[in-house]
Amino acid sequence: MDHPTFIVASASPRRRELLSRAGFGFAVEPSDADESLPEGCAPEDAVRLLAERKARSVSALHPGIAVLGCDTIVALDGQMLGKPKTEDEAASMLRTLSGNTHTVFTGVCVTNGTHSESFVSATDVTFYPLKDETIRAYVATGEPMDKAGAYGIQGMGSLLVKGFSGDYFTVVGLPLAQCARLLARFGIQGAVRL
Repeated sequence: MDHPTFIVASASPRRRELLSRAGFGFAVEPSDADESLPEGCAPEDAVRLLAERKARSVSALHPGIAVLGCDTIVALDGQMLGKPKTEDEAASMLRTLSGNTHTVFTGVCVTNGTHSESFVSATDVTFYPLKDETIRAYVATGEPMDKAGAYGIQGMGSLLVKGFSGDYFTVVGLPLAQCARLLARFGIQGAVRL
């Protein structure tokens, strides 16, 4: 596909890679939408709200062009874990997840300015119990620093994961099959027509 058919309002290299591998043509324009949340916002509501905000903020600059917005949050016992700001915060998040099952929520929104649709996908992920030296070594790789919950299941973070129930790609940050079906409703197709 030689020309972009929609805009991805995300700086995530993982989302770009997944969409490219599925044969989509798109442009990238990260959103600068407000990411603050109302107090007491549930994780599934938070990711939907943020995905919609991101898509709409970029859509306002490109009338008539479809924009895809996404957001991913890790939640354990109602506590939301975003991207760590420091290595200490990353280590603390990993200690919290150690030996426990948490839920990864990814919200997706597509809008063309006049019509918007969104959905939320949730996947449960169980971690092995982690030794402190394992946590320190993983944080030292730098991988946790730009990831919700301080790990990347598609990278070295896979060594921490005992198992999961749901869509693997939700944990990566883009539930691809469901997202492709949503894009198809806006007339956007990848290499495999849906």
